[in-house]
Amino acid sequence: MSDMTFFNYSVPPLRRKQLKIEVQELEGLWQVQFPLGKDRFYSQFYTCLDRTCLLWSLLLIPIFGTAQFFSVSWMLQAGLWSALSLVGTAAMVSMTYSWLKIERLIWVLYGWVLLMLLGLLLTDLAIFLSWGKVLANLCPLWLGMSGIGYLGTGFAVRSRALLAASLFHLLGILILPYTGGWSFLFTGGVMVFSLLVLAELQWDMRQPLNRLH
Repeated sequence: MSDMTFFNYSVPPLRRKQLKIEVQELEGLWQVQFPLGKDRFYSQFYTCLDRTCLLWSLLLIPIFGTAQFFSVSWMLQAGLWSALSLVGTAAMVSMTYSWLKIERLIWVLYGWVLLMLLGLLLTDLAIFLSWGKVLANLCPLWLGMSGIGYLGTGFAVRSRALLAASLFHLLGILILPYTGGWSFLFTGGVMVFSLLVLAELQWDMRQPLNRLH
């Protein structure tokens, strides 16, 4: 990739995963295989970044699913989902810190943590203090927070796929008024779908620094 080119246009934004040396060097690589007789029914590898995406997709399903389908006290939900989100944030830091430090991208991790904490603070205050305007805009709030996170990360690692994920979330905010009473399901769907795509496919990014020395 030329130093004059910000993005790596030699590869598509998203493609099937290819196990290469630079990927193998990512700390904590997981290889998952499900055999079917002599063949492999499913074979996939997951980097620390992939596993973080999978983790958050699993955490978001009960959070937005409960808000959409179950009549559970908002205060109870605030306590449960805040605790779950804090556990997820801690796990995210644990899984990605070493690799991001090597790649000099720790500020990206701090940015995501800040966005998560700010989102949780605004959500919880809105619920416990009955801030009507914020409560009515929880879905745009979280789509916006995620969109900002993907935008910053996309530019940091020079990824068109992550910038597309950011645009996907921000466009979701424009669609929300037309989702009727399904706004939580729609919001959760946008966020989970993006995370699963990023976890299962290989997205473009700049060459890892540990391959440049």
